[in-house]
Amino acid sequence: MRSISRLEKTLFRLQSQQACLAYAFAEIAGRPGPVVELGLGLGRTFDHLRRHLPERDIHVFDRVNRAYEDCQPDPALLHLGEIEETLPALASRLSGKVVLANSDLGSHDRELNLIVAAMSARLLPPIMAAGGIVMSDLPLPLDGFQSVPLPPGALEGSYYLYRAPA
Repeated sequence: MRSISRLEKTLFRLQSQQACLAYAFAEIAGRPGPVVELGLGLGRTFDHLRRHLPERDIHVFDRVNRAYEDCQPDPALLHLGEIEETLPALASRLSGKVVLANSDLGSHDRELNLIVAAMSARLLPPIMAAGGIVMSDLPLPLDGFQSVPLPPGALEGSYYLYRAPA
C-alpha cells in the first residue's frame, strides 16, 4: 500500500471531521447541554459548530487565541491557558452536562500525541453527559466509552467517535 501525502492526510482528516460533525449534530438534536471544543486553532471547526448549533453554549479551550477575526468565540466561553488547568476549573459547572466534545489537539509529533490523547481521555469523562458524543482527531483511551463506527464519508484512522456510558 502506498503512503499518503500530508496534503491527502489533511484532506481525509477534514472530510472525516465534517462527516463526524454531521453525525454528532443528528445524535444530539433535541438533547440539552453545552458543547466543548478542545483546540481552537484558527477557529474553523468552532465556526462550523456555532453555525450548526446556534442555541448551544460552546466552551472553547486553547492555550492562545489565534482564530480568524470572523471565527471568534464568545469571550465568556473562551478559556485560554493550559487545558489541564482551565478545563478542570470548570468541571463543577460542566460536570455530566456536555453532549458533544471535540478534541482537535493532534500534531505531527507522535510522542506528544500520546500525551495529549491521555490528557483528553482523563479530562473529558467527568464532564460528559450520559450518552454524549466525543470526537477526536486522535484515538482516545476512554475507559467505559463505546467506540462508535464512523459515518459514511469518514475514513478509518482519520477521526474517532466515542459515546459516553448511559
